[in-house]
Amino acid sequence: MDLYKKRNYWKRFLLVIGVLIIIFSVNYIRGLAKEIALQEREKAEVIAEAYRDLNVTNDPDSLNNIFKIISENKLIPIIYTDQNHEAVYHNNLDTTKVSNPKYLEKQVKRFSKLNQVIELNFDQSENHYLYYGDSDLLRKVKLYPFFQLGLIGLFILISYIAFNASKRAEQNRVWVGMAKETAHQLGTPLSSIAAWIEILKDKWRDEEDTSILNDLDKDVQRLELVADRFSKIGSPPKLTDEALQPLVKKVVEYISKRASSKVVISLEDTTADELHVSMNLSLMDWVLENLLKNALDAIEDVGKIEVVIKEKNELAVIEITDSGKGIPKSKHHTIFEPGFSTKKRGWGIGLTLVKRIVEQYHSGRIYVKQSVPGKGTTFRIELSKNEA
Repeated sequence: MDLYKKRNYWKRFLLVIGVLIIIFSVNYIRGLAKEIALQEREKAEVIAEAYRDLNVTNDPDSLNNIFKIISENKLIPIIYTDQNHEAVYHNNLDTTKVSNPKYLEKQVKRFSKLNQVIELNFDQSENHYLYYGDSDLLRKVKLYPFFQLGLIGLFILISYIAFNASKRAEQNRVWVGMAKETAHQLGTPLSSIAAWIEILKDKWRDEEDTSILNDLDKDVQRLELVADRFSKIGSPPKLTDEALQPLVKKVVEYISKRASSKVVISLEDTTADELHVSMNLSLMDWVLENLLKNALDAIEDVGKIEVVIKEKNELAVIEITDSGKGIPKSKHHTIFEPGFSTKKRGWGIGLTLVKRIVEQYHSGRIYVKQSVPGKGTTFRIELSKNEA
């Protein structure tokens, strides 16, 4: 298995590493938040003790120290209440809202949920209470893991998009270069062979049987068509208004003549009128040929291939169904990726080129409509119809 095929394992490995980093980071922040919360609890208890002393001492020096402890609290929001839980004193709250009693009541309830209330007992058996909330620092530390997860998620998303875009661009350059080089390499010998065939035809003009030369001429024309197809990959092809049904019929007939007698290929046209779409005949011919050949490869012995032409709203639709071995659902998208192939031979770029031709060059769509392992697969092509 080469590096390209191992990419999913690398993705999983990097994902696991990323998750472990996130777990470590979140646990560390949670530990830090817990430590800050404990420190704020200790400060709140010191402030509560100061309020307790304020109610039982009259010594001026002690009172000065008490007021100093209370006034030095610039971080922790507190509400000191009487035995009826009504606010007597507050600090570090929103100064624009503290005049509203309902605001103080809401803060008392909120603080009671955030932190354990500190109860102040006096000799007169009268209990007062100190409610306190989280400081701005503690709130930020608690929110930081969510911010961090969002930031990491955004980074992963951007990296994923950039990686895929870069990978697609690199793949496109490779396939385009390979296709054009193939067309170039085929061009010279084909021209030479075509010239020799014409010479032989002229030399054997009086011969009764020239079928061999005619067959050779057809094969050369076929190879020239293949070279023409490859030469069109990489640059936007010229699209013309064409009838869809004749093209599909021609390709079905071509493949039927070359298929095993054990495989029945049928064509059904469910449309009322001839469908016209903007397409490049040479490339769309290639698409249909590739799909039908793949369908033949999927049928190991006896089977059938059904080609159906239909229309749906503004779309011209071609469905190719085979009774072959089927495709697992997990592979429905993977089969269109470069290098994917279930055959021992070939580069695994047939369906990649098919998808490129349909979706990039013809602004259409191709996908696996349905597939059942052991029963068969249906590929669906959707193209925009031209107005009659």
